[in-house]
Amino acid sequence: MTKVSDPILIHKTMVKNRLTMAPTVKFDYAGPDGMVTEKHIQHYRERAEHGCGLICVEATAIAPGGRFWKNHMGLWEDAQIEGHKAIANACHEHGAAVIIQLNHTGITSNPELGPAIGPSSVPTRDPARLSKEMSKDEIHEMQGLFVDAAVRAKKAGYDGIQLHGCHAYLINQFISKKTNLRTDEYGGSDENRARFAAEIIREIRKECGEEFLISVRTAGIEPTVETAIAIAEEYVKAGCNYLQVSTGIEWEDPTLKENGEPYNLICSLGVRFHEHFRGRVPVSCVNGIFEPETVKYLIEHDLVDTVDLGRAVLADPAFCEAVLQDAPFVKCFQCPNCQFGPGMPHKCPAEMRRR
Repeated sequence: MTKVSDPILIHKTMVKNRLTMAPTVKFDYAGPDGMVTEKHIQHYRERAEHGCGLICVEATAIAPGGRFWKNHMGLWEDAQIEGHKAIANACHEHGAAVIIQLNHTGITSNPELGPAIGPSSVPTRDPARLSKEMSKDEIHEMQGLFVDAAVRAKKAGYDGIQLHGCHAYLINQFISKKTNLRTDEYGGSDENRARFAAEIIREIRKECGEEFLISVRTAGIEPTVETAIAIAEEYVKAGCNYLQVSTGIEWEDPTLKENGEPYNLICSLGVRFHEHFRGRVPVSCVNGIFEPETVKYLIEHDLVDTVDLGRAVLADPAFCEAVLQDAPFVKCFQCPNCQFGPGMPHKCPAEMRRR
């Protein structure tokens, strides 16, 4: 039986246990320049210190116009590399592997920062505002920005990168038929809709080498689990080494039902992917995991390879020690508006109690 404390080799990177930190943006840590700050470094150091096996650093913008907000961390220029070196070093010093999530908001862009661009011209979050359909030249230019950011990540000492391919951002917009209405090689079939990210993966592999870990945080349903798996197959064929499964834009799969499991439907997407990719590519699940017993259940029943922790490890980094060593921890309060979320003051009640 696999245990949470068992190491796992993900591509060429050895991860000391099955606990991974999900990418969660710290909106008031960075400034308009997108530079890493001491707050970022300490934040990730603390999670590594308390036993997290792999840390995925928060969604990091590949271009100034692709940020969520003005205080969103970036990796769009070489001047930002040094700060990321400090994050990577802080994690490695405590034995954690570390990758960084690369992202562009696409049609959900902040209008104060950049144009809403995507695979097709469709309504944005503001129904009165239509996105601009990207030309092929613009697609290739955008792919190059992802690759350039990955090269910077390697120079910073990260073990790899994660492409943000879910949660309605640009890569997700290419795979969803609601936002991708194209009739060329980037639209239509599953293979074509996956092409945007698959070409990025191949180019990152070419530029960053065989040792570099390439993960995709992919949509587990778009609009069905079957379609989402077909998309992920294209990523794996292109060279993706690790699938970290979350949600997408569409939810229309009637096979996705509550069946009394001790984990939620979003988490079950990772379980379904693991069933499909078992023995080929490691798969993680995420969402609503607040109890050490849930983590153990998922790993010990061979339902996933790793478990991504979000709010539980934000509320208390000692959550990892609670899973691994039965140590005490402060449980996430599951606030309706997470105090680590966008525009929030970072006054998490669980974290405040811990301190």
